[in-house]
Amino acid sequence: MFAALLLAHPPGGLAAADTTAAEATRAAERAWARVPDILKRITPPRFPDRDFVVTQFGAVGDGKTDCTKAFADAIAACHNAGGGRVVVPEGVFLTGPIHLKSGVNLHLRKGATIRFDTDTRKYLPAVFTRYEGTELMNYSPFIYAFEAQNIAITGEGTLDGQGPAGEWHAWKGKFRPAEERLMDMVRRGVPARERVFGEGDFFRPNFIQPCRSRNVLIEGVRIINSPMWVINPVYCTNVIVRKVTVETRGPNTDGCNPDSSTDVLIEDCHFSNGDDCIAIKSGRDLDGRRVNIPSQNIIVRNCTFEKGHGGVTCGSETAGGIRNVFAENCRFDSPDLDMAIRLKTNPARGGYIEDFYVRNCTVQTAKFGIHMTMRYASRGAVEGESIPIIRNIDVRDSTFLKLTRQPIFIEGWSKDMPVTDVTIANCAFPETRSGNTITNAVRVNLINLRTLPQ
Repeated sequence: MFAALLLAHPPGGLAAADTTAAEATRAAERAWARVPDILKRITPPRFPDRDFVVTQFGAVGDGKTDCTKAFADAIAACHNAGGGRVVVPEGVFLTGPIHLKSGVNLHLRKGATIRFDTDTRKYLPAVFTRYEGTELMNYSPFIYAFEAQNIAITGEGTLDGQGPAGEWHAWKGKFRPAEERLMDMVRRGVPARERVFGEGDFFRPNFIQPCRSRNVLIEGVRIINSPMWVINPVYCTNVIVRKVTVETRGPNTDGCNPDSSTDVLIEDCHFSNGDDCIAIKSGRDLDGRRVNIPSQNIIVRNCTFEKGHGGVTCGSETAGGIRNVFAENCRFDSPDLDMAIRLKTNPARGGYIEDFYVRNCTVQTAKFGIHMTMRYASRGAVEGESIPIIRNIDVRDSTFLKLTRQPIFIEGWSKDMPVTDVTIANCAFPETRSGNTITNAVRVNLINLRTLPQ
């Protein structure tokens, strides 16, 4: 399957394949050597040893009483005291949006469930947010923070968005007229604060969105039934997502989407989603290029990916650029996982995906092993508009055991706008009927690949 693309050994001297393999290995080693320095900067926030139990502020864990004010009062008291834990005890607590403030750790004890109200009006008035990479004023995310420092969501409890129980998932596709209005505002240069949307516009809120925040920790909790993207740090620095379980179905229910954020660690998590499991983003099209903030220094390790469109994904919103992404020791296993490694963009997006490294991963079951395209959702995109870049991609020392579609799919935009500098080395793939597809790509090096029986 791979023979046609393996580099041949020329007669005499050092073999070209050996030279390329050695150079690629050295380049990957230099890149991975940067990871310890990134990890030194990623540290969890610390909180004073003070507890503010929500039941002391009027919350009732009967699944019926509206606890929105109780959560707000407990968070305000914690913040005003200089920080600590807002504790949710055992029980089911119904609430509207929760807005975290600096110094607050929202802690769910074992047996605690925060259940978010299905009344869409509860998530107004609108707050500053990003909807699929475009700035606007929209419904509040279920858990939201704006320009906060040292915030956390921790514990052994459950966050239940009740996505299928309300209207959210039924809004799929209904937002198109509002999206056209939003795009027109972007083209006319309307400031983000004046792009106000809400009832009747069908822009679903994300579940957890810290925005313009620093020192963020999300650890231990189980998150289910999201209306849309689940964990979505926007314009954040120093973010840890650790030992989190995400189980959600429905349209656009991505698991974790770092968006124009720097120094992010995602580790020991379990994802099973209705869309991409992890999708790193940096803004969409013209508005994303205006903001021009990259996502960078992202580390993904020891995670498990089950259902979803992509396992570890970059894009499709790439306008601000995505660079320095490192994924290792992850496991991918579901016949309903479309693509284990997925890079996607198109000519309207712009920006770049570069310096993306994967090693020591196992794909037990998926449809595609490695999938890269510059033609994702490219309807209406034209050559020369804002051609993105995909380059310096390295996947090595990984095993792909069962793939129902293709091992490798790489698709540039055109011969003049190709994917460049891809190395896939020391990997094992199953033999498939369709083989590989590599078009409009330059310097794609397939080195020491093995074929497994399937």
